[in-house]
Amino acid sequence: MNIRERRALTLELLATQGEVSVADLSRRAGVSEMTVRRDLSALEGRGALIRLHGRAVVLVSRSYEPPFDVRVESARSAKENIGTVCADLIAEGETLVLDVGTTTLAVARALKGRRNITVLTPSLPIANLLAEEPGIRVMLTGGVIRHGERSLIGELAAASFREYRFDTVVLGVGGIDAVDGLTEYNVDDARVKRAAIENARRMIVVADATKLGRVAFVRICPIERVDMLITDHAAPAHEVASIRDAGVEVRLA
Repeated sequence: MNIRERRALTLELLATQGEVSVADLSRRAGVSEMTVRRDLSALEGRGALIRLHGRAVVLVSRSYEPPFDVRVESARSAKENIGTVCADLIAEGETLVLDVGTTTLAVARALKGRRNITVLTPSLPIANLLAEEPGIRVMLTGGVIRHGERSLIGELAAASFREYRFDTVVLGVGGIDAVDGLTEYNVDDARVKRAAIENARRMIVVADATKLGRVAFVRICPIERVDMLITDHAAPAHEVASIRDAGVEVRLA
């Protein structure tokens, strides 16, 4: 495995298990324990984990969100598959809100080359990715740039959504749970997300398997507000069943 693959594996194991040993990572990745320790040190420096003797553990605070550049490496293949499935649901002529996040960024990648689509986003990476697409009209909300996330927050960002009526909002979340609904780590991001979903006919949530059953710090909305969840085949069957029982269509990418 190369360095990107090893670190993505580490993040995925932490997301599903809560902790992982140096020895286990060394065996799975086919590298020395010294190499694993260097990887863990780098990830700890980026705020992705805590190193203990011989192992690493995930940060467990409901208000802690791993940095954007760490999350973009996690579940990369699953997110790309989710992005493709979601993009296939967007028809020519649609007006679309693309939320911030690494999974919505995968949706944006899958939309490249499409025509006659209007996208409003509070995400600088998404706006930059789609800026030169001739068939996509890109609108960027106003607001204050959230450091490290390259997202726009604040009243200007929220007000941008209230001015328009959209066909679809594609939302990324910190967690989705049949009881607690949609939750997010950051209060300011949650406020913008609530504004985004107010004026759209359809809400699609895109979330990899690690987000199912997770409850973050701030509630966005109840599960009943969601029309469709797109996740991956690693999603726990009991979580998928609970969300379907709540009336949400679930598609596995």
